[in-house]
Amino acid sequence: MVLGLLILALELRRWAVAPGDAPAAPVVDAAADPHAGFAGSASCRACHATEFAKWERSHHGLAERAVDPKLDAAAFEPERTLKAGTQQTTVRKREGIFEVVANGLADDGKAAPVTVKAERVIGVSPLRQFLVGAPGGRLQTLEASYDPHKNEWFNVYGDEDRKPGEWGHWTGRGMNWNAMCATCHNTNVRKNYDPVNDSYRTTMAEATVSCESCHGPMKGHVDWQKVNWKGGEWKKEPEKPEARSQKPEGQTAQSAIPRDPTLKKFSRAQTLSSCGACHARRGELTGAFVAGDSFDDHHWLTIPDHTDLFYPDGQVRDEDYEYTSFLSSKMHAAGVKCIDCHDPHAGKPVLQGNALCMKCHTGSYPNSPIIDPAAHTFHQPTSAGALCTSCHMPQTVYMQRHSRHDHGFTIPDPLLTKEFKIPNACNRCHTDKDADWAIGHVDKWYGAKMNRPTRERARIIAKARQGDLAAKAGLLKVLAEDKVPLWRASAAGLLGAHLDDPAVIAALTAATAHAEALVREAAARSLTPLAEGSDSAAMPEPYQQARGVLRRLLDDPSRAVRVRAAWANRERIDLKSQAGKDLLAYLNHNADQPGGAMQMGVWHLARRQLDLAANWLQKAVAWDPNSAPPRDAYAVLLSMQGKAEAAVAQLKEAVRIDPNDAELWFKLGLAYAEVRRPDDTIRALETAVARAPRHVRALYNLGLAYESAGERGKAIDTLARAERAAPGDPQVPYALATIYRSANRLGEARAAVMRCLQIDRNHVGGLQLLQVLR
Repeated sequence: MVLGLLILALELRRWAVAPGDAPAAPVVDAAADPHAGFAGSASCRACHATEFAKWERSHHGLAERAVDPKLDAAAFEPERTLKAGTQQTTVRKREGIFEVVANGLADDGKAAPVTVKAERVIGVSPLRQFLVGAPGGRLQTLEASYDPHKNEWFNVYGDEDRKPGEWGHWTGRGMNWNAMCATCHNTNVRKNYDPVNDSYRTTMAEATVSCESCHGPMKGHVDWQKVNWKGGEWKKEPEKPEARSQKPEGQTAQSAIPRDPTLKKFSRAQTLSSCGACHARRGELTGAFVAGDSFDDHHWLTIPDHTDLFYPDGQVRDEDYEYTSFLSSKMHAAGVKCIDCHDPHAGKPVLQGNALCMKCHTGSYPNSPIIDPAAHTFHQPTSAGALCTSCHMPQTVYMQRHSRHDHGFTIPDPLLTKEFKIPNACNRCHTDKDADWAIGHVDKWYGAKMNRPTRERARIIAKARQGDLAAKAGLLKVLAEDKVPLWRASAAGLLGAHLDDPAVIAALTAATAHAEALVREAAARSLTPLAEGSDSAAMPEPYQQARGVLRRLLDDPSRAVRVRAAWANRERIDLKSQAGKDLLAYLNHNADQPGGAMQMGVWHLARRQLDLAANWLQKAVAWDPNSAPPRDAYAVLLSMQGKAEAAVAQLKEAVRIDPNDAELWFKLGLAYAEVRRPDDTIRALETAVARAPRHVRALYNLGLAYESAGERGKAIDTLARAERAAPGDPQVPYALATIYRSANRLGEARAAVMRCLQIDRNHVGGLQLLQVLR
């Protein structure tokens, strides 16, 4: 009994820690003005009147602004009230001030109606969100939003009923403008969060998405123009005598526009990064992206993985914006960029309808397939189904009003709908029909063409999400062969669930040398668990190679990869190295949100700074009490502090919040084992296995718990299931061998220990047991 509980408890305490320094609070150098190089959009108007006129009334030009009586009076007059669940919001104009009365938090922290002033506006169409002031330099975004087309107010969360005190309520951190909105709705924002006072001193170069959001700081250019544009013509440099002597006889000096040395021409890749910096679901590494920088030097990109943020074929499901799906497409792989289809100043398509797609699909673009729309669509020419975008860029409505096109350019495949519930454009439109009806039509129209690689890739990813071990071989193939780097990165991320297989470790290790930072970062993320613990000469070669690669990636040219490698090596990272500095900057930048506070806590936990870890993890739980991950991390800390019962309490709350998470039930089982509650241990581990039948660690520990409880038959059956689920893990057959030996089933014990040693010929326990069994 004690042995089983000890193994269970040790698995909870798997942190190998080393002393280290705490990251300092961010320091803002008052003498260094990050906005000094910005001139403002007004300085562009005189020379770029056409472009300025397009931009000024565009969604970029109106991305954020101050409340304007001329534009916003209709939203507040006459007074009206919106009810959504238990939330009630009244909008009105009082003494010339636009006010909102909404369910909020009073000074004593209790829920109560509060009156706030509308100060700024985000967006112009199809909805507008109003910003209101809050203590600590904050602006908060209201849930109640205005539809200018219908002249009505609505709640962006629809039927959700978010309460005051919750992370996602308009008073919470999830609706905080400084952290969640400002960067993409303004120019060169610096959040300037002060963790000591939990406050902001947010600054920006210009309110709204200005010219310099996309062109970069242009004050040097403006100043150069002022010097060199004189009296309606360009200032000429005196011609050097030697230049005159070299001209052919009879040639005179020609008037020419001098070259502006302040201008830097962006590559198409740099321009794409500038679009992606805002049009992506991503995590911020620096909060200091400037046009011309690389996306991966400032962000981690959210891509299709084990979560349901994207569908397995890459279609957007959650609010994922456009960048990821575009990177997943054949269009991007063929070299197409945003500005090939969108006017960068107006923000609108350069052509309307199918004319936009046919700009290239007549064979005019290199390697683009030639398409005859009339023959391809099988729809009436004037119908919505005849539009390329209807089938290949289906729309999803977000925020109750905002319909957005999917930029994955996927192929409608109703067979995937039937197999994995992946939506298809056919049934999105023909809502009165089922998938079988759509399958019949596409099979008749396109036949064997439907059985394409994209279908197989979607199947592989869907199966991987379901925990199907058969998907592993497919993921390895996608990682090695797919022509689209994003899908290689997706496969690398999903292969992180198979680190018990040396072949997977080797493939991920090789992927860290890929030319695309996105792939290297995903591979490093999956290899991260292998960096934990101390080095050992007895460690299998693939593990040693993986650790070596994670150390080498500390010097990767991409900040995204360096930070990922630094996090993997957080127990022993040199804080004076570039990777160490990058990691600290990342941690500090995100410390104002629950996820960032949780990560800061885990950082201190790894560095054996338990008091600091407790401070941050308590903040994470308090800031988002209805989220399970902070409670999970806090439970680990409590266990390390010897507060086992408190750890159990946090994990019980975590499984209440997210009862379908097998990993949480598994950890609760370990916590119960630590406080010697064997019946609860077994029940929690059984629940984990019920939620995830191939959860190897849950099966392994459940088998040990059964053995400790005297249920040997169940123990052997469960460990056999674990061995089938993880045939490359030597610890499972070793555990079986010990149980067989205890049962005096020596032949089976020898067979099991030999399976252990076939996997790891240096397994100490296995070698010792083999000597006993001979």
